[in-house]
Amino acid sequence: MGWLILLVLAALALLALRLMGLRGAMLQAAMAALLFGGAGYALQGRPGLTGSPAAGTGEREVVPLTEARHAFYGRFTGDERWVGMSEGLARAGHTEDAVGLLQNAVRRYPNSPHLWVGLGNALVDHARGITPPAEFAYRHAAELSPGYPAPAFFYGLALARSGDRASAATLWKGVLENAPADASWRPLVEQGLAVLSEQRPR
Repeated sequence: MGWLILLVLAALALLALRLMGLRGAMLQAAMAALLFGGAGYALQGRPGLTGSPAAGTGEREVVPLTEARHAFYGRFTGDERWVGMSEGLARAGHTEDAVGLLQNAVRRYPNSPHLWVGLGNALVDHARGITPPAEFAYRHAAELSPGYPAPAFFYGLALARSGDRASAATLWKGVLENAPADASWRPLVEQGLAVLSEQRPR
């Protein structure tokens, strides 16, 4: 039964990739990721075990990346399909494929700030820190959506994930100063600032 479910899920995932327009090398990379994950589960998966939380590193995540994206850009958009798939690849360890997927996406839809922010996040994941290409992606997203705080917020998050918490806090304080009091994403930024304050060396 488990194998049948796995095959059905793989077929649905491939259909979704086709509908998203993936072809050629990108489709092959996504298929390889699915097959790799399935093979790993077949060899090591033990669904009968009860769940237990993974051991942490002792440092809290500043802000959950996907939750933050949903707060700023919503959940049910065409861009979300691309960025959500990219984040899934990154979580599986395929960060290069995650970057490639969004590079393809911004070529097809170059005026989407959401996709450019997603590309910046993917580049940070792949390099394990902020890089000039990631900075360019966030900056271009800001140019495409003047006045909207999401690119600045995610650039700050990238800085925090890279260890530069002071610069991240400065950016986020600026975001809050210009944020409407009833902005749906305001509590998320406040939460991030609180975490940065807790993690700051004493």
